Amino acid sequence: MNKPRQLAGFIVIIEGVDGVSTTPNEVFDRDFSWNVCRIVDFCVPLCPNHTRLKIMKKSILTIGLLSVTLSLFAACAQRPKTVEADVVKTEVQQVEDAQTDLAPDFELPDLQGNPLKLSSLRGKYVVLDFWGSWCIWCIRGIPGMKEAYSKYKDKMEILGVDCQDTEEKWKAAVEEHQLPWLQVRCPEDYLQTLGQQYGIQGFPTKVIIDPKGRIVKVVVGEDPAFYTFLDQLFAK
Repeated sequence: MNKPRQLAGFIVIIEGVDGVSTTPNEVFDRDFSWNVCRIVDFCVPLCPNHTRLKIMKKSILTIGLLSVTLSLFAACAQRPKTVEADVVKTEVQQVEDAQTDLAPDFELPDLQGNPLKLSSLRGKYVVLDFWGSWCIWCIRGIPGMKEAYSKYKDKMEILGVDCQDTEEKWKAAVEEHQLPWLQVRCPEDYLQTLGQQYGIQGFPTKVIIDPKGRIVKVVVGEDPAFYTFLDQLFAK
Protein backbone atom coordinates (compact mmCIF):
# COMPACT_ATOMS: atom_id res chain seq x y z
CA MET A 1 0.00 0.00 0.00
CA ASN A 2 1.29 3.44 -0.90
CA LYS A 3 1.46 5.85 2.03
CA PRO A 4 0.27 9.44 1.62
CA ARG A 5 2.74 12.19 2.48
CA GLN A 6 1.89 15.64 3.79
CA LEU A 7 2.99 18.54 1.57
CA ALA A 8 2.21 22.18 2.33
CA GLY A 9 -1.26 21.62 3.78
CA PHE A 10 -2.46 18.82 1.52
CA ILE A 11 -1.86 15.13 1.00
CA VAL A 12 -0.19 13.51 -1.99
CA ILE A 13 -0.22 9.85 -2.94
CA ILE A 14 2.78 9.19 -5.15
CA GLU A 15 1.44 6.22 -7.12
CA GLY A 16 -1.90 4.48 -7.23
CA VAL A 17 -5.15 5.14 -5.38
CA ASP A 18 -6.67 1.74 -4.56
CA GLY A 19 -6.78 0.35 -1.05
CA VAL A 20 -5.97 3.61 0.72
CA SER A 21 -7.48 3.76 4.20
CA THR A 22 -9.51 6.84 5.06
CA THR A 23 -9.23 8.83 8.27
CA PRO A 24 -11.50 11.74 9.28
CA ASN A 25 -8.95 14.17 7.86
CA GLU A 26 -8.32 12.26 4.61
CA VAL A 27 -11.26 12.43 2.22
CA PHE A 28 -10.31 10.29 -0.79
CA ASP A 29 -12.35 10.10 -3.97
CA ARG A 30 -12.03 6.59 -5.38
CA ASP A 31 -13.79 7.30 -8.69
CA PHE A 32 -10.56 7.78 -10.65
CA SER A 33 -9.89 4.85 -12.97
CA TRP A 34 -6.53 5.98 -14.39
CA ASN A 35 -3.10 6.52 -12.98
CA VAL A 36 -2.74 9.72 -11.02
CA CYS A 37 -0.60 11.20 -8.26
CA ARG A 38 -3.40 12.22 -5.94
CA ILE A 39 -4.13 15.32 -3.89
CA VAL A 40 -6.99 15.15 -1.42
CA ASP A 41 -7.79 18.84 -1.42
CA PHE A 42 -6.29 22.31 -1.17
CA CYS A 43 -7.71 22.83 2.33
CA VAL A 44 -5.39 24.25 4.97
CA PRO A 45 -5.59 22.67 7.40
CA LEU A 46 -7.30 19.47 6.24
CA CYS A 47 -10.29 19.19 8.53
CA PRO A 48 -13.36 17.01 9.27
CA ASN A 49 -15.60 19.88 8.13
CA HIS A 50 -14.24 19.54 4.60
CA THR A 51 -17.13 17.38 3.34
CA ARG A 52 -19.63 19.68 5.00
CA LEU A 53 -18.17 22.69 3.19
CA LYS A 54 -18.57 20.93 -0.16
CA ILE A 55 -22.21 20.14 0.61
CA MET A 56 -22.81 23.78 1.58
CA LYS A 57 -21.30 24.97 -1.72
CA LYS A 58 -23.59 22.62 -3.69
CA SER A 59 -26.61 23.80 -1.70
CA ILE A 60 -25.82 27.45 -2.39
CA LEU A 61 -25.45 26.70 -6.11
CA THR A 62 -28.80 24.85 -6.16
CA ILE A 63 -30.57 27.74 -4.45
CA GLY A 64 -29.01 30.19 -6.90
CA LEU A 65 -30.16 28.20 -9.93
CA LEU A 66 -33.66 27.85 -8.45
CA SER A 67 -33.78 31.63 -7.94
CA VAL A 68 -32.85 32.25 -11.57
CA THR A 69 -35.53 29.78 -12.76
CA LEU A 70 -38.23 31.48 -10.66
CA SER A 71 -37.13 34.88 -12.03
CA LEU A 72 -37.56 33.60 -15.58
CA PHE A 73 -41.09 32.39 -14.87
CA ALA A 74 -41.96 35.73 -13.24
CA ALA A 75 -40.58 37.66 -16.20
CA CYS A 76 -42.60 35.57 -18.67
CA ALA A 77 -45.82 36.15 -16.73
CA GLN A 78 -45.35 39.92 -16.51
CA ARG A 79 -44.26 40.72 -20.09
CA PRO A 80 -46.74 41.16 -22.96
CA LYS A 81 -47.45 37.96 -24.93
CA THR A 82 -46.10 39.52 -28.13
CA VAL A 83 -42.56 39.66 -26.72
CA GLU A 84 -42.76 36.61 -24.43
CA ALA A 85 -40.65 34.33 -26.63
CA ASP A 86 -37.92 36.96 -27.10
CA VAL A 87 -37.79 37.66 -23.37
CA VAL A 88 -37.40 33.97 -22.50
CA LYS A 89 -34.74 33.47 -25.15
CA THR A 90 -32.75 36.50 -23.98
CA GLU A 91 -32.84 35.65 -20.29
CA VAL A 92 -32.02 31.97 -20.86
CA GLN A 93 -29.04 33.09 -22.94
CA GLN A 94 -27.93 35.34 -20.09
CA VAL A 95 -28.08 32.39 -17.68
CA GLU A 96 -26.09 30.21 -20.08
CA ASP A 97 -23.51 32.95 -20.55
CA ALA A 98 -23.17 33.35 -16.77
CA GLN A 99 -22.52 29.62 -16.46
CA THR A 100 -19.77 29.65 -19.09
CA ASP A 101 -16.69 28.29 -17.37
CA LEU A 102 -13.97 30.80 -18.18
CA ALA A 103 -10.48 29.69 -17.27
CA PRO A 104 -9.18 31.80 -14.37
CA ASP A 105 -6.36 33.98 -15.62
CA PHE A 106 -2.94 33.85 -14.01
CA GLU A 107 0.59 35.09 -14.58
CA LEU A 108 3.63 32.95 -13.73
CA PRO A 109 7.35 33.05 -14.54
CA ASP A 110 8.61 31.09 -17.55
CA LEU A 111 11.97 29.35 -17.92
CA GLN A 112 13.70 32.69 -18.57
CA GLY A 113 12.07 34.32 -15.55
CA ASN A 114 9.73 36.43 -17.67
CA PRO A 115 6.05 36.69 -16.67
CA LEU A 116 3.68 34.73 -18.92
CA LYS A 117 -0.04 35.41 -18.71
CA LEU A 118 -2.55 32.73 -19.66
CA SER A 119 -4.84 35.23 -21.39
CA SER A 120 -2.00 36.16 -23.75
CA LEU A 121 -2.55 32.78 -25.46
CA ARG A 122 -6.14 33.54 -26.47
CA GLY A 123 -6.98 32.83 -30.10
CA LYS A 124 -6.09 29.14 -30.17
CA TYR A 125 -6.73 26.10 -28.03
CA VAL A 126 -4.57 25.82 -24.92
CA VAL A 127 -3.84 22.74 -22.84
CA LEU A 128 -2.82 23.52 -19.28
CA ASP A 129 -0.69 20.63 -18.07
CA PHE A 130 -0.36 20.70 -14.28
CA TRP A 131 2.60 18.45 -13.55
CA GLY A 132 5.75 17.97 -11.47
CA SER A 133 9.06 16.17 -11.86
CA TRP A 134 8.21 14.12 -8.73
CA CYS A 135 4.99 12.78 -10.30
CA ILE A 136 5.64 9.39 -11.89
CA TRP A 137 2.51 9.48 -14.05
CA CYS A 138 3.35 12.95 -15.33
CA ILE A 139 6.71 11.65 -16.51
CA ARG A 140 5.24 8.47 -18.00
CA GLY A 141 2.76 10.59 -19.95
CA ILE A 142 5.43 12.75 -21.63
CA PRO A 143 5.78 10.58 -24.79
CA GLY A 144 2.04 10.80 -25.42
CA MET A 145 2.06 14.53 -24.83
CA LYS A 146 4.95 14.96 -27.28
CA GLU A 147 3.07 12.99 -29.92
CA ALA A 148 -0.09 15.07 -29.43
CA TYR A 149 1.89 18.31 -29.54
CA SER A 150 3.61 17.24 -32.76
CA LYS A 151 0.24 16.47 -34.39
CA TYR A 152 -1.67 19.57 -33.28
CA LYS A 153 0.85 22.31 -32.46
CA ASP A 154 -0.54 24.44 -35.29
CA LYS A 155 -3.98 24.30 -33.63
CA MET A 156 -3.15 24.34 -29.94
CA GLU A 157 -0.54 25.42 -27.43
CA ILE A 158 0.50 23.45 -24.37
CA LEU A 159 1.39 25.38 -21.23
CA GLY A 160 3.12 23.22 -18.65
CA VAL A 161 2.49 24.44 -15.10
CA ASP A 162 5.06 22.91 -12.78
CA CYS A 163 3.95 22.36 -9.18
CA GLN A 164 5.74 21.28 -6.00
CA ASP A 165 9.23 21.50 -7.53
CA THR A 166 12.16 23.73 -6.75
CA GLU A 167 13.20 25.95 -9.62
CA GLU A 168 16.32 23.83 -10.13
CA LYS A 169 14.42 20.52 -10.29
CA TRP A 170 11.82 22.03 -12.64
CA LYS A 171 14.39 23.32 -15.12
CA ALA A 172 16.40 20.10 -14.92
CA ALA A 173 13.28 18.02 -15.72
CA VAL A 174 12.36 20.21 -18.68
CA GLU A 175 15.88 19.83 -20.06
CA GLU A 176 16.14 16.12 -19.33
CA HIS A 177 12.86 15.25 -21.03
CA GLN A 178 13.28 17.85 -23.80
CA LEU A 179 9.81 19.37 -23.39
CA PRO A 180 9.16 21.59 -26.45
CA TRP A 181 6.09 23.49 -25.24
CA LEU A 182 5.73 26.57 -23.03
CA GLN A 183 6.60 26.16 -19.38
CA VAL A 184 5.86 28.13 -16.21
CA ARG A 185 6.35 27.33 -12.55
CA CYS A 186 3.82 27.84 -9.76
CA PRO A 187 5.43 29.05 -6.50
CA GLU A 188 4.49 27.29 -3.27
CA ASP A 189 2.65 30.33 -1.90
CA TYR A 190 0.35 30.48 -4.95
CA LEU A 191 -0.33 26.75 -5.40
CA GLN A 192 -3.27 26.67 -3.00
CA THR A 193 -5.02 29.52 -4.84
CA LEU A 194 -4.39 28.06 -8.29
CA GLY A 195 -5.41 24.60 -7.13
CA GLN A 196 -8.72 25.86 -5.79
CA GLN A 197 -9.42 27.90 -8.93
CA TYR A 198 -8.94 24.90 -11.19
CA GLY A 199 -10.20 22.23 -8.81
CA ILE A 200 -6.97 20.24 -9.01
CA GLN A 201 -7.37 16.89 -7.27
CA GLY A 202 -4.33 15.08 -8.63
CA PHE A 203 -1.41 15.16 -11.00
CA PRO A 204 -1.24 15.31 -13.89
CA THR A 205 -4.32 17.42 -14.52
CA LYS A 206 -4.90 18.57 -18.09
CA VAL A 207 -7.30 21.46 -18.74
CA ILE A 208 -8.35 22.12 -22.32
CA ILE A 209 -9.30 25.75 -23.01
CA ASP A 210 -10.93 26.98 -26.23
CA PRO A 211 -9.77 30.06 -28.23
CA LYS A 212 -12.20 32.27 -26.27
CA GLY A 213 -10.71 31.25 -22.94
CA ARG A 214 -13.45 28.82 -21.89
CA ILE A 215 -12.72 25.48 -20.23
CA VAL A 216 -14.08 22.69 -22.42
CA LYS A 217 -12.65 19.61 -20.68
CA VAL A 218 -10.61 18.58 -17.64
CA VAL A 219 -8.80 15.23 -17.49
CA VAL A 220 -7.22 14.02 -14.23
CA GLY A 221 -4.48 11.42 -14.41
CA GLU A 222 -2.71 9.88 -17.39
CA ASP A 223 -5.89 8.92 -19.23
CA PRO A 224 -6.16 7.92 -22.93
CA ALA A 225 -9.46 9.83 -22.97
CA PHE A 226 -7.42 13.04 -23.16
CA TYR A 227 -5.81 12.06 -26.46
CA THR A 228 -9.09 10.70 -27.83
CA PHE A 229 -10.74 14.03 -27.08
CA LEU A 230 -8.00 15.95 -28.91
CA ASP A 231 -8.36 13.70 -31.95
CA GLN A 232 -12.11 14.30 -32.02
CA LEU A 233 -11.76 18.02 -31.37
CA PHE A 234 -9.30 18.69 -34.17
CA ALA A 235 -10.92 16.29 -36.64
CA LYS A 236 -13.76 18.78 -37.08
